[in-house]
Amino acid sequence: MGLLDGKVALVTGAGGGLGRTHALLLAQEGASVVVNDLGGARDGTGSGHSMADEVVNEIKASGGSAVADYGNVSVQEDAKAMTQTAVENFGKLDICIANAGILRDKSFKNMTDDMWDVVVNVHLKGTYLTTKAAYDQMLAQETGGRIIVTSSTSGLLGNFGQTNYGAAKAGIAGMARCLYLEGMKYGITVNILAPTALSRLTDDIFPDQVKDNFPPERVSPMVVWLCSDDAKEVTGRTWLVAGNRVSMLSWQLQELARQDESEGPWDVAEVGEAILATKDSWPSINPMRGIV
Repeated sequence: MGLLDGKVALVTGAGGGLGRTHALLLAQEGASVVVNDLGGARDGTGSGHSMADEVVNEIKASGGSAVADYGNVSVQEDAKAMTQTAVENFGKLDICIANAGILRDKSFKNMTDDMWDVVVNVHLKGTYLTTKAAYDQMLAQETGGRIIVTSSTSGLLGNFGQTNYGAAKAGIAGMARCLYLEGMKYGITVNILAPTALSRLTDDIFPDQVKDNFPPERVSPMVVWLCSDDAKEVTGRTWLVAGNRVSMLSWQLQELARQDESEGPWDVAEVGEAILATKDSWPSINPMRGIV
């Protein structure tokens, strides 16, 4: 028996990389899986059926249950149809993993409006549309559910050349930090994943000497566990998973300057002096990566 026997899951962008390993492991743990993938290139251009079909065939060959979906996450009708595919084929939807994404990396001085819009559209709007359809279905079922959205350290901490991607990924995390508060009333958990894994999106970003340390298969076990009943009380968290290391990102407030409220506003120079006096205690910054 698996941890997810009888569950039904939707994974977007499941034709390769992390989405594929999520889908395969969900099926291995007993879930029926809707394998969504538009079948396009890394930059979002093109489409096709082969990527989703191959994963479905792989699941079925191992004795699992799966069906393909070729919709575009950034199109509302397609996003709704993904949830309907789950209901029509398996009777319900218990799990939604919003994973689909593309890259159009460029330094900000060379960023174009088109590069910005398409990345934000696929990542942020696409996550909203697929999550909204899944959430509405879970509310109608009145049996709770699991939602996992995919953010990134590029959005949470920063990364050179990814202002469009980072903005979208930060927005996804912000959406989830609000949604989990609403979902608690209905037994719907919402968690944020910020993975480090080798895929076609990261192949030319990772140094060759570390690529073998971060296969996507090492991220999926923790994600699949979040989909189980064992994790029904785990919600609203941000998880950084890299290789076999699982970390939780929790925001901490560091007070830098204070004076009594009766004294009125700070003098500009004085507040600056007070802030700079604490600079040695600030988190260090890697100019190519962000806060470390």
